[in-house]
Amino acid sequence: MRFMLLMIPQGYETAAADAVPSVEQVAAMTAYNTALFESGVLIGGEGLHPPATGARISFADGKPRVVDGPFPQAKEMLGGYWMIDVASREVAIEWAKRCPASPNEIIEVRRVQEFEDFPPELQAAAGAEAAQA
Repeated sequence: MRFMLLMIPQGYETAAADAVPSVEQVAAMTAYNTALFESGVLIGGEGLHPPATGARISFADGKPRVVDGPFPQAKEMLGGYWMIDVASREVAIEWAKRCPASPNEIIEVRRVQEFEDFPPELQAAAGAEAAQA
């Protein structure tokens, strides 16, 4: 089963565009990423630039509206992610618990929706291409 581990750093929504982690944070996270890789569960993962460099596109009136970051009104922002392939939700949670996160960080564990998770009528609506993706 594939799971996303989503890193949500508190206060990140107003981080400066040039904000970077400390050398110690990078070293600790590199060791964690190496453990994920060496165990064979890591599919991919990346850190994200601060929200100040991003944009949000909303569709409230049926037309796209672009708002550039930062997003101080946001309560939570994604700081990075890992995609892992493990046997169960419990194993995914155990990997998340091993992360060298700081006290202001939260990791959300979410299972990836697979094509097979959908009922037959939705699979048919999605088409053969979706099954192969």
